Amino acid sequence: MSVNEGWFKEKEVMWPGQAFSLKVEKVLHEAKSDYQDILVFDSNSYGRVLVLDGVIQLTERDEFAYQEMIVNLPMLSHPQPRHVLIIGGGDGGVLREVARHPDVETITMCEIDKMVVDVAKDFFGETTATAFDDPRLNLQFQDAAEYIKNFPGHFDVIIVDSSDPVGPAETLYTREFYIGLRQALRPGGVICTQGECMWLHLELIGEVLSHCRELFPTVDYAYTCVPSYPSGQIGFLLCSLDPAPGALRQPAREAEADLLDQLRYYNTSVHRAAFMLPGFAEKIIAPLRQQAV
Repeated sequence: MSVNEGWFKEKEVMWPGQAFSLKVEKVLHEAKSDYQDILVFDSNSYGRVLVLDGVIQLTERDEFAYQEMIVNLPMLSHPQPRHVLIIGGGDGGVLREVARHPDVETITMCEIDKMVVDVAKDFFGETTATAFDDPRLNLQFQDAAEYIKNFPGHFDVIIVDSSDPVGPAETLYTREFYIGLRQALRPGGVICTQGECMWLHLELIGEVLSHCRELFPTVDYAYTCVPSYPSGQIGFLLCSLDPAPGALRQPAREAEADLLDQLRYYNTSVHRAAFMLPGFAEKIIAPLRQQAV
């Protein structure tokens, strides 16, 4: 267990030389699934925390900054998303945000680890895991890389809420996986994947962008600020089959007022600003973007 003398310390899996720590009030759950170690604890200052394989997946204090952006950037970049696929997202936060969109007809969720969903229902039932009873949901416990092969041309939006590219999420960062995502999209479809941290992983980000620009007419990179994630920032890799100028960067439609009333981070101005990168990252990412002019 990564708790020592009352403090949780993250494992340095992909960020050698730095580690984030939280003071622990109470350890609530500790288990090992077929795929990963699972830890839930109440923290002193960040609320309840979910940890997988020694890495923080969410805290109640700041999870909305991630969930709202990974969902609404692609959802509002599509003019009329009816059929949505969530890959990963076992904590339920992405599902919660997709379910806020009343015009969505079907929500398919493919999560490899059933225990993560069960733990989320038990310990995050009032925060992230609030929409598992939505009648539009089709929940599958499978390897997503294999699952999507059975649904060519089926989804309007695909959201990949994966952990880092080690362990069970490793296949979700390959060129072959992105080929599968593209084939599963309907015309004009959009995908958004967890895109790592520009402060730590620019080489990996560049590698995945290079794969995507061979497959999609529009490819871009955005980010959000999440204090409990490494370096306080995490990015999103977005791809669209829409070749129009401004696709992704400009919302295809405005968020309705009743949706915005439910959100704490995303709005239209934040959508546009999320693609504005600092100079050191822009220098690497700009040549890899794919945008019509």
